[in-house]
Amino acid sequence: MRCDYNSGATVDLNVFGLQGKKSLVVGGGFGIGRASALLLARAGADVVVADLDLARAKTVADEITALGVRSTALTGDVTKRA
Repeated sequence: MRCDYNSGATVDLNVFGLQGKKSLVVGGGFGIGRASALLLARAGADVVVADLDLARAKTVADEITALGVRSTALTGDVTKRA
């Protein structure tokens, strides 16, 4: 897949070799985390979107699913010990 980021440059996402791989994006509900999750999905990786705000994580996971890639949302705080 190729992406155009409004700069006129085109990026070939196949170079990452992520087709069929699994990824976890912590803080994926907004900002850089959201952008990272969407980029991983566009490169072909299945994405678990984790965020403190489950609603935000679900929104991003739904966006990813709409791209034809598997995704799920989780909530949790990685700063706390289990």
